[in-house]
Amino acid sequence: MPDIKIWEGRSYPLGATPDEWGVNFALFSAGATRVELCLFDKSGVTETARYELPVRENNIWHIYLEGVQPGQVYGYRVYGPYDPARGKRFNPNKLLIDPYAKKLVGRLIWNKAIFGYDPESPDKDLSFSTIDSAPYVPKSVVVGENEFDWGGDVPPQIDPAKTIFYELHVKGFTKAHPKVQDKKRGTFAGLASHSVCSYLNWLGVTSVELLPVNAFMGERNVGLRDNFWGYETLSFFALEPSYLVGANVDDFKKMVKRFHENGMEVILDMVYNHTFEGNHMGPTLCYRGIDNESYYTLDGANKRYYYDSTGCGASFNLQNPYVLTLVMDSMRYFVEEMHIDGFRLDLATSLARVRQEFTQHSGFLMSVRQDEVMQLVKIAAEPWDIGIGGYQLGAFPPGMMEWNDRYRDVVRRFWRGDERQVGELASRIAGSSDIFGPSHRTIWSSVNYITVHDGMTLNDLVTYNHKHNFANGEDNRDGTDANWSWNSGIEGICTDKQILENRKHRQRAMMATLLLSFGTPIIRAGDEFLNTQFGNNNAYCQDNVISYLMWETFCADEINNIRFVKKLIKLRKRMGIFNRKNFFTGTVIDHRQGLKDIAWYTDKGTEFTQADWYLASRKSLAYVVLAHEKMFMVILNANANNLKWKLPSIKKSYKWNLLMDSSEKFEAERLGAGAEIWVPAWSVLCFEIKK
Repeated sequence: MPDIKIWEGRSYPLGATPDEWGVNFALFSAGATRVELCLFDKSGVTETARYELPVRENNIWHIYLEGVQPGQVYGYRVYGPYDPARGKRFNPNKLLIDPYAKKLVGRLIWNKAIFGYDPESPDKDLSFSTIDSAPYVPKSVVVGENEFDWGGDVPPQIDPAKTIFYELHVKGFTKAHPKVQDKKRGTFAGLASHSVCSYLNWLGVTSVELLPVNAFMGERNVGLRDNFWGYETLSFFALEPSYLVGANVDDFKKMVKRFHENGMEVILDMVYNHTFEGNHMGPTLCYRGIDNESYYTLDGANKRYYYDSTGCGASFNLQNPYVLTLVMDSMRYFVEEMHIDGFRLDLATSLARVRQEFTQHSGFLMSVRQDEVMQLVKIAAEPWDIGIGGYQLGAFPPGMMEWNDRYRDVVRRFWRGDERQVGELASRIAGSSDIFGPSHRTIWSSVNYITVHDGMTLNDLVTYNHKHNFANGEDNRDGTDANWSWNSGIEGICTDKQILENRKHRQRAMMATLLLSFGTPIIRAGDEFLNTQFGNNNAYCQDNVISYLMWETFCADEINNIRFVKKLIKLRKRMGIFNRKNFFTGTVIDHRQGLKDIAWYTDKGTEFTQADWYLASRKSLAYVVLAHEKMFMVILNANANNLKWKLPSIKKSYKWNLLMDSSEKFEAERLGAGAEIWVPAWSVLCFEIKK
């Protein structure tokens, strides 16, 4: 251990900040009475020194240790009252992670020592644990100044109106990939491999959205990974160690650089609404032990418990200015130091609650809107939580995107064959102006999706009527029952050719609908090649083949389907009409020819009347779009039979040139205005109108 000299240090910046002589340590805690800094050897096993932080300045405790260098392993012990009934849970027997730690070493071991109370006591969390948790918890590591060679890395900055998101799980995407080296499978290095980047580039997606990559380390049940998805976040700066090869943080930077070189953005799914520590019965690993009252929103009536709008135990308290600063510092870190291109904010309504109520004027939303770094990246909100008034679709401020679950549900119902869906379907296809228009948002504000990580895969939507989550160990109680799925006649895997044909057509029709809708589409990884989770719609704990993409099992149909999705993406880009930013008005914009910006047609070749929208049995519609002197028509037929369709007589001189047929049963040919055609069952047709 080198000679170490102790100085008072400074209160800013928070975290461990090295310079050429030593390291400054600064930690926020408003309720602490004493803070100790514990240094460990490189393995994190042996404690080598302990120092009391000498200065408390505006609730920031700090110390400067001359002689300490980057790579130093450390943790905190925070002293103060232990009185859970009053929201105070200080326990110096628990070694705590630095909230600003940019790297962690060691694994979390599930032992009763990691709890601030004695789990075996009849007093539960009101009891006090005297067991030292240091042997069982990860430790923080001092990270030096960024020396990574970005080599002129330039963020792609894809126009939001041209964005196509692709959601994937770091481990699930590459764990079974045959062209990724064994040691790199399931890691950032695996994603950065030539085969993965080439595939995604070839497919045509623009922005790869990664499920949570911050350290989560959740594994307590044999055979199940409780936290496989990563939504129980432990640190807002440190990366998940299992995603790194040899604990090298540069793996992430190399991955981002490789994606940028291929013209693709990297979007992070960030979970700032709750943490791994959970409710009052959860472990004490970081925030709870540093200052429980500051970091979490407590129940107003009984501070022993937490206000929880997340369903995960306790809401993170962004009303506290220091906690808000932590979140904003985390976001800026990933943009400025890690070069990422945007965020998807999990349960974003919780982040914008003030006195437990959602408001556009919350400190978080105001901070994001004025932050010059955040103006450079995409931010998409999951606009709901489980608290009162938690559903806030359309309520987030201009400039932010929002996941649109109303799009998801109506598209699923329509292609299941439900009646009374065409009215809402039209609104969702056109960009959901009824939701985002009143606040003067842009058309790309709506993130359209049919499937994402939580829920059935696209293949399973047409294969199962019900969820099949028994492998999760919860007697099939977990996961939603509102899947709006249809198995086409037989539950699960079958060999019936007619049923398989039906499934194929509906799966393709849904993908075509997604990529021919206005707004910003997001594709779930694996849907392009019919990946299955065997009916499991909540595979949060399945670190196995249920969640892995099985690349080596492709059959001819799956390969053809990949090509079909690639063709759709290419068609979407080539058509150009999806690059618009403003909503449609449905009014005439070409007065010389009397053409509207968007018009809706029935199978009779006539524009929809008010009565047509309310026809319960209608399961088809078409829209004609005029943009940049181009005209396109898309027909959607969710009937179980072929449908006789009269093409609109917009102009006698116009011809209808087929661009895409999801069923591959309609012959490509140029047709005149007013021609009658047979639209295949369960299909989407796209035409370009030429003079």
